[in-house]
Amino acid sequence: MSATSIINKGLVLYGTSACHLCEVAQQMLEYHHRNAGELDYSLADISESEELFQNYGLRIPVLQRADGTELDWPFSIEELRVFLA
Repeated sequence: MSATSIINKGLVLYGTSACHLCEVAQQMLEYHHRNAGELDYSLADISESEELFQNYGLRIPVLQRADGTELDWPFSIEELRVFLA
């Protein structure tokens, strides 16, 4: 996961810098952005917070919307599109 965070309307991708699946999820978000238009999100490295690690350690990557709804891995590009709609 990149150290860069883009603050938005509340979309957060939870993961760690050493998580290959998190990189795949981030690439899927970028693919969606290129094909569907504007998409801003922030990256949250769960290794920096004991609470986040407890909540997401076995589930990452996890994408969370501002309303609190979460999409756990594994997810397809179509499931991602529906989640973001």
